[in-house]
Amino acid sequence: MRGEALKNSGKALDQNSLQELGLRYVSRYATTRHKLKSYLFRKLRERDWSGDQPADVETLVERFAELGYIDDVLFAKNRAAGLISRGYGKRRVSQALYQAGIAEGDDRQALDLSEDRKWDAALTYARKKSIGPFAHQQADQDKCRKQLQAFLRAGHDFDIASRFVFAKPGEEVEIES
Repeated sequence: MRGEALKNSGKALDQNSLQELGLRYVSRYATTRHKLKSYLFRKLRERDWSGDQPADVETLVERFAELGYIDDVLFAKNRAAGLISRGYGKRRVSQALYQAGIAEGDDRQALDLSEDRKWDAALTYARKKSIGPFAHQQADQDKCRKQLQAFLRAGHDFDIASRFVFAKPGEEVEIES
């Protein structure tokens, strides 16, 4: 079956085959409007267009969104929840949503979620990396500086990062409500 798909990949696309490609893509991957558009435009560049009228990718993508095949808000919330559970902060979540092509209004719930769970994410990150209260021994100044930089790269605020990095092993970190 895989050989057949490769053999047919040289055919020029029409509106029906473009729609089939889009359906196959959204059925296999959680995606955004932006990612689906990019995929379909790439396929058009690779395989050319044989339709009488120009390819209408924008309308196809919007129709998929209306039918519920694509939901940027849900995608953003799921991506944010996944990143938070792995210990990443709000800035890192925001970058990931931007890279996925999530529009500014569609990311609000996801960013609110990351703001609400920022302490949980920081705690998870510190535990995974054995930083501060989860370290086996007190880190020297150079190691603390590197850990602080890593915390910041993971998207956490300086205040939160410094509380965890400069905590002694076994010490309880005070969490703001």
